[in-house]
Amino acid sequence: MATEMIISIVVAVVAVLASVLYSVLSNKKIKEAKAKIGNAETKARSIIDEALREAEAKKRESLLEVKEESIRTKNDLDREIKERRAEIQRNERRIQQKEENIDKKTEAIERKEASLAAKEENLAKQKEQIAKLNEERIQELERISGLTSEQAKEHLLKIVEDDVKLETAKLIKDMEQYAKEEADKKAKEYVVTSIQKCATDHVAEATISVVQLPNDEMKGRIIGREGRNIRTIETLTGVDLIIDDTPEAVILSGFDPIRREVARIALEKLIVDGRIHPARIEEMVEKAQKEVDTMIKEEGEAACLEVGVHGIHPELVKLLGRMCFRTSYGQNALKHSIEVAQLSGLLAAEIGLDVRVAKRAGLLHDIGKAVDHDMEGSHIQLGTDLCKRYKESPIVINAVEAHHGDVEPQSLIACIVQAADAISASRPGARRDTLETYTTRLKQLEEISNNFKGVEKSFAIQAGREIRVMVVPEQVTDADMVILAHDIAKKIEEEMEYPGMVKVNLIRESRVTDYAK
Repeated sequence: MATEMIISIVVAVVAVLASVLYSVLSNKKIKEAKAKIGNAETKARSIIDEALREAEAKKRESLLEVKEESIRTKNDLDREIKERRAEIQRNERRIQQKEENIDKKTEAIERKEASLAAKEENLAKQKEQIAKLNEERIQELERISGLTSEQAKEHLLKIVEDDVKLETAKLIKDMEQYAKEEADKKAKEYVVTSIQKCATDHVAEATISVVQLPNDEMKGRIIGREGRNIRTIETLTGVDLIIDDTPEAVILSGFDPIRREVARIALEKLIVDGRIHPARIEEMVEKAQKEVDTMIKEEGEAACLEVGVHGIHPELVKLLGRMCFRTSYGQNALKHSIEVAQLSGLLAAEIGLDVRVAKRAGLLHDIGKAVDHDMEGSHIQLGTDLCKRYKESPIVINAVEAHHGDVEPQSLIACIVQAADAISASRPGARRDTLETYTTRLKQLEEISNNFKGVEKSFAIQAGREIRVMVVPEQVTDADMVILAHDIAKKIEEEMEYPGMVKVNLIRESRVTDYAK
């Protein structure tokens, strides 16, 4: 194919040359052209021959290259086939070796299974022998000890129980000691520091007020003709006037301390003025009411100023002032709130909380007591509603509703207010309980202690702040006393409400008496 292309090219070239020569040479040079054509044909033949020879040579070279390439390809294929065959042979040898190993392992497993079956059968026989020997041993032990297996088990359990009680008592004692050393250390430091920094007076309030008279003749003027003056005073103020044989004194009795204060001020003004008749009484009562309202506002503002709390709604300030006339167990409610606010601020400062928020929550924690005489509901619920109505913060609201444990505290501020309230209420001299309350508390303490097994008798002392328990020494060991004291304390916590703490003191005494004759 290459030779034919070369020949075609040569023929084309010759044709072109011939046409060129023919066009160039005119008739003038035909002879010369013929001569030259002859030479050209000769050259063309030689060129064609040369081209044919070169084409043949290139053809032979191409054939040789093709043969060499085919030989190389064949050699590569042969070499690859040999390598693959060698790899296949190696894989076959490996597979064969693995199969031999698997066969060996299978045989070993079968031998082990046979051995295990024999051992299992042997163990079953040994278990039967052991059970038989154990039964014989138990029978022999029962014969020697004179106890049945159940009796021996009970005896062993009793020994174990005593050991466990001893260990439990030691553990409880160690844990309590650790808690006292680690946990109470800081708590006592904070509480004592706060109490030392905050010292307020407490004034015992009652449900009566006494108005001194210049002379006993004033009693008749207060009563008036046919009792019209005293009836007017009682109607306008809502309190009872008690005029008895008490020299130069009139007693005002009423459950509402604000009304009682209005009546006291009005009566004192009437006594000073000397003109006592229904119209003058009405005028003086109105003036006294205005004075009391002003006093209430001033007391509330003074309380806020004393504590250092600002921005309280004016209505809440007035309600704080009303608490000046409210008492709880003989403790003035406003002074109690001020003390709780100061204690809350001191405790918050000790542990790094917001002192202003703590004081605000402490000051408002009993705000419901200002209206609990006029509205239905507990002072906690009323106080919570008031704080919500006058847009107090959620922390303060939660502290108010959680200070008696009715709801879970949601912040450390609420816990601080609880602690400050307990400190203020339980401090000696802060509150005055009735004789009936003391008697009930003492009786309940003794009943709880006497219900425990091993208690001989118990005595409540220190106004119910301590319970001394005498135990039967034959029934309660030294180790049992730790657990018994813990159980009595937990029972008291669950069933009683009391300020402060109750100390549980167990006493175990053994006496031996003999006589020399």
